[in-house]
Amino acid sequence: MTGDLQFSWELSGSGWATCRVADSASEQKHFVSYCTDALADLIHRVTGLYGPASVQRVSFDLEPAEVRWVLRGQGSAVSIAIYEFPDMFTSYDKPESEGKLVWRSRQPRAFLSHAVVEAAQDVLRIHGEDGYQAKWVRHPFPVAALQDLRRLHVRDDSCELPHEAASP
Repeated sequence: MTGDLQFSWELSGSGWATCRVADSASEQKHFVSYCTDALADLIHRVTGLYGPASVQRVSFDLEPAEVRWVLRGQGSAVSIAIYEFPDMFTSYDKPESEGKLVWRSRQPRAFLSHAVVEAAQDVLRIHGEDGYQAKWVRHPFPVAALQDLRRLHVRDDSCELPHEAASP
């Protein structure tokens, strides 16, 4: 468990976001489409790591490719594996073993949650709810989901880093 996670989510055009995740060993960057509610889906899956389900999956549409994150909770740690598939529509129900593993890391859940909260908060700070909706087009900013993740993270992770409220 390294605890050296970096994560960013930047709206990069109408209906597109740049998602970057890195640790001290490697980095992955993807250009994610608005065809799914990608940021909200990620926030919900990270939030799911605080419940009884130890495995959470989230897919990002890269038009046409798919990037699937598999998050496996292991006590206070999370194993993160990212798989690529050539076509989102044909890979939807395929197991990870049929995809290409492109990135993996093991991180404290507190670091993953904090990184996702901070990245989402940065998007909200930069664009506001209306600006996010204008750029992401199909989906509103996931304010309630971000608040839920922040609440669980602060309550359960003993994180001593500062945490802002979810408002523009």
